[in-house]
Order: sequence, then structure tokens, then C-alpha cells
Amino acid sequence: MGRRKHKRKNSHVVIVTSDAADADLKQFRIRPWITQTLMLLFCIGIGGLIGYFVFEDGIRRTEEDQSEKQQEIIDTLEAEKAQLEEEIATLNDTVQILSDTVNQKTQAESELSEQLEMQAIPTKPPLKGGTAGIEEPTGEGDPICVFTATPGSIVVATANGTVSVVSEDAEYGQSITIDHGNGYMTVYRSQGEAKVKQGEVVTQGTTLFLVGENNSKLGYQMIKDGVFIDPLEVLVING
Repeated sequence: MGRRKHKRKNSHVVIVTSDAADADLKQFRIRPWITQTLMLLFCIGIGGLIGYFVFEDGIRRTEEDQSEKQQEIIDTLEAEKAQLEEEIATLNDTVQILSDTVNQKTQAESELSEQLEMQAIPTKPPLKGGTAGIEEPTGEGDPICVFTATPGSIVVATANGTVSVVSEDAEYGQSITIDHGNGYMTVYRSQGEAKVKQGEVVTQGTTLFLVGENNSKLGYQMIKDGVFIDPLEVLVING
């Protein structure tokens, strides 16, 4: 039989001494597996520390990046907010201008409407230029004012309206009736030649007759809501 081989047991010796002259040496035997275990634990510890610092640095960098991105987003939002506020201010100014324009237009339209309404009320005298006398209406028949005008005078429409009738007049020769569209109608009776036609739109001051030597008389009547009224109740005569 061959010799049986024994497994050699290795161990590490740790010698501990001091710098004293008479110091004793102390030896410690450490099993290899203990040394290996300690080295393994040491390496694991070092690796853990390195990993920890690397991880912490990564987290710190990530947080810094996120903070920078958040600040960029905040700055962008602030800039957009400032721009929106500026646009809103501009729009408010535009709205105010438009509102003022609309108010001015409304006021102008209201004033124009009032002016047109006033121009449709027959308050102006039916004669223009020269001088004229007037005979007030009597209590007989439909009220009529008779004007005696000097040659060269002009018989004019006393308000805006539409010529509804141009006809012959047994007493005066010609008769023109104007409908003012607001319940008022005026009648102009003269021996002159009518200068307007039926259906024609006239304005306050439109020429109806020319006054000459043979047609100095003008009969002027006024109707309100289908009833003849005294023209002097509405006419405004200055002088």
C-alpha cells in the first residue's frame, strides 16, 4: 500500500511586538478562511462606500438638473405670463377705444336721429327770402294761414318728407301735399308752378313754388293724425 497523503493545513502567523529593547514577541495564527473572509468583508465595505458616493453624486446631479429644468420652466412661464399681461393690457386698450368709438357712434346716431326727427316736424316757415304778411286762420272751415309774399320769395317745404299729392286747386291754382311720416302733413296752395312731383323725397327748405307778381298769395295748412290743426300752433316764426 502506498503512503497516505495528508492535506497540508496552511495558516498565517501575525507577529506583534513593540519598539522596547526587552519586548517579547507575540504570535497569532490566523486561519486562511478568516483572512479571506476579512478581505472579502473589506472589499465589500470599500465597494459599498464607492457605490454610495457614486449613487449620492448621481442623485445630487439629478436633483440639480431637475432644479435647473424647473427654474427654466418657471422662467418660461413667467415670461409667458408677462407677455400675456402685456397682450391683455393692449386688448383692454383696444376694447376701450372700440367702446369709446361705439359710444361716440351711438351718440352721433342718436343726435342725427333726433335731428332728423326735428327736421321732420314742420316748425319752419313755408317762405324763404323777401318779406311776407300773414293772415291768421279764422274759425270757419279747416284752419289755413294765408301768407302774402313779395316777388322773388320762395315757397319751401317746412320739414323733411315725401310729396304725396300734386294737384290742381280751384282757389289757388296748384296744391302740394307733403307727408312727413310722423303723423304730420302740410299743404301748400299757390298760383305758381309746382317745382316737385308726386313721390319725390324733399328735405326741409326744398323749393316748392317761386313767388312772382301774379302768385304772391300762399295758403298753408297743417294736418296732424288726419285732423287739420292751426299751423301757428307748430310754426316757429322769428321776428
